[in-house]
Amino acid sequence: MSQRKTEKPDIMHGVASGIVRSRYVIILLFLAAAVYCALSLGRVRVNSDLTFFLPQDTETRRGLSIMEEEFTTYASANVMVANVTYERARELADAVAEIEHVRGVELDDTLSHYTSSAALLTVAFDRVETDPAVETAMEQIRERLSAYDTYIYSGIGQNYFKQLADEMVVVVLLAVLVIVGILLFTSRSYFEVVIFFLVFLFAALLNMGTNFWLGEISTISNSIAVIMQLALAIDYAIIFSHRYQDEALVSDTPRQALVEALSKAILEISSSSLTTISGLVALMLMQFRLGYDLGMVLAKGIVCSLITVFFLMPGLIMIFPRAIRRTAHKTLIPDIRPWGRFLMRSRALFVWIFLLVVPAAIVLSSRVDYSFNDSSVTELVYSENRAAMHKITDTFADDTMIAVLVPHEDFEKEKRILNEVRELPGVRTATGLAAIEIGDGHVLTDLFTPRAFAQLADISTEEARLLFQAYGVRHEEYQAIFGDAERYEVPLVDIFLYTFDVIDRGVVTLDEQTMDRLNELREQLDLGIDQLRGEHWNRILFTASVPVEGEESVALVERIRAVAEREYGPGSVLVVGDITSARDLRESYTGDSRLISLLTIAFVFTILLCTFRTVVGSAILVFVIQGSIWINFSFPYLEHAKPSFVTNMIVSAIQMGATIDYAIVLMNRYLVLKKELPKREAMAEAVNQSFPTVLTSGSIMTIAGLLIAYRISDVYVGHIGLAVGRGALISVILVLTVLPQLLVLLDRAVEKTTFTIDLSGGDEG
Repeated sequence: MSQRKTEKPDIMHGVASGIVRSRYVIILLFLAAAVYCALSLGRVRVNSDLTFFLPQDTETRRGLSIMEEEFTTYASANVMVANVTYERARELADAVAEIEHVRGVELDDTLSHYTSSAALLTVAFDRVETDPAVETAMEQIRERLSAYDTYIYSGIGQNYFKQLADEMVVVVLLAVLVIVGILLFTSRSYFEVVIFFLVFLFAALLNMGTNFWLGEISTISNSIAVIMQLALAIDYAIIFSHRYQDEALVSDTPRQALVEALSKAILEISSSSLTTISGLVALMLMQFRLGYDLGMVLAKGIVCSLITVFFLMPGLIMIFPRAIRRTAHKTLIPDIRPWGRFLMRSRALFVWIFLLVVPAAIVLSSRVDYSFNDSSVTELVYSENRAAMHKITDTFADDTMIAVLVPHEDFEKEKRILNEVRELPGVRTATGLAAIEIGDGHVLTDLFTPRAFAQLADISTEEARLLFQAYGVRHEEYQAIFGDAERYEVPLVDIFLYTFDVIDRGVVTLDEQTMDRLNELREQLDLGIDQLRGEHWNRILFTASVPVEGEESVALVERIRAVAEREYGPGSVLVVGDITSARDLRESYTGDSRLISLLTIAFVFTILLCTFRTVVGSAILVFVIQGSIWINFSFPYLEHAKPSFVTNMIVSAIQMGATIDYAIVLMNRYLVLKKELPKREAMAEAVNQSFPTVLTSGSIMTIAGLLIAYRISDVYVGHIGLAVGRGALISVILVLTVLPQLLVLLDRAVEKTTFTIDLSGGDEG
């Protein structure tokens, strides 16, 4: 044991001395890295779609990838006008339909579109959401309806990333102000707070600027990484600063104190970070890749914080030793030895309360109704868009879109699918190439002979025959030339596309009147083709008046799948929509939630076992923090709230990995003091000594989480913040009440399960 004490300081002293000696070079390197990362911030690609992080083999992910590659989805908007008659609503719908780039407005006198003096206008546009022309059209709609009580729900003009970024700026500024107050209260020197934030600024910039190395990250990771990094890693700077000030009291020079402090802090801080990193590594092993994304970003943030504390902070301290010394002050944290003595006098009071609460918390947390679609997540902060969404869904039936992708081969099969699914209960609309009407009752997929096409397109029969013959040659269908040309049939959509192709290439020239008529048809055809026909797949769209989640919705999807597979064969079609994405996310969550909990506990327990070398002691620490997690996640059930499923998976790992540090601090103090004092006195003193660290770290994480929760309108980010803040507060309470009593109560078991590792290499026996 003595050998280990003499060797390690020599190695760490050498490392610490080298860092301090090279401080100016290191500062220059950090400045260069900061410039690089600042220039790289704009290169970070962010994705707000949770389904993007589903495993690639899920039906939803496969279907969405195909739709992104092969189809165009045009913009739409739901516009609710309250307190109007149906006749007036009809006039407003006609006025909106006249706006440029509005393709159509759906309104009828059914309950789906008019009820209780409220009208729902379903507006379709002829371009995508991000097109500036569509944004202009939406502004014109708002102007036309400005005199009415109007609620508009649409993604058009919603700069989601900018809104989230603006909200996060406010959160970070508020957090900084609050955290400065906490640090001034708990610090030993006022100027050290300045150094803390310089260190954190560099660490955050390094982490944010290197996110583009990951390719594409989620909006959740992008938005909460900075403040979570602050909450998780500010302790490292505090520990090092306090080490330095302790050494400065007994050292001859600031340099000597700094080397001594750094040599001790490297091991202490690295050990402290292991539990946090282990929880984040557990997240990265999730099947749902959002866990990998967030775990990687936050773990990288922890590493950036460690690097900055170990390498940059010594240089900053050497630059400002006098400022640190001159602004030193007595600690403002109260002495809580009386509380520690009360805990020891009341023996197992809080333990019994804890043991009564935990089983109830386990049951309640297991009954929380998590949401797997953002539309049903309980809001903590309402945005204008989501407020409009709820107003509309509370007034009208909650419609959801279901897309069926079928092989690009047989229009008759599509027609049969459309006709059969249209009759299913809950299905309100059905759209496909076989349902788009052109002319007198004809649909795009009808088979046409040359003569029938000539009548529809208003061209001569001879011109139509030549078109059909040329089409047949291109597609190696020679009936048009060598067979009965008059009976040669081609789907209307295909002959139209071929006709426009030869016109564009100048092969065929038609008179102006005919061209005007064909161009009108072409516009309608292009809209249908872009949205419904791909290179390898066709898309059929259904609107159903069913909720996104629930057995009824899943049953409808399976009935639609059965109809489609009856035509094309099992496994040959894909059914995609909010219903299927919610189902796939639920299935992913079921496996991942257990995996993450078990892995996090296993990783943390292993680290504690290596640190304290006691089985029961390590188990006690894990049990108390796991108890705080169960209590934390029973709150949504008690509050009748519906958080997102990602909250449970992500926060449980973060809470275990981060707040176990509070328990480690108490355990360390207790084990050291127990060598000199009776165990109850040792614990009372350990509670007092660990209080500043637990208070500082716990209050920062609590406040950071709550600021995110009640200042950010994103439902995913908000619930993660709430759970993190609430979980940190619960962990602090348990560490300062239950854990001291439990450790003393089971002290004998802790000692009996303590083991040592013989590193001497002596003879056996």
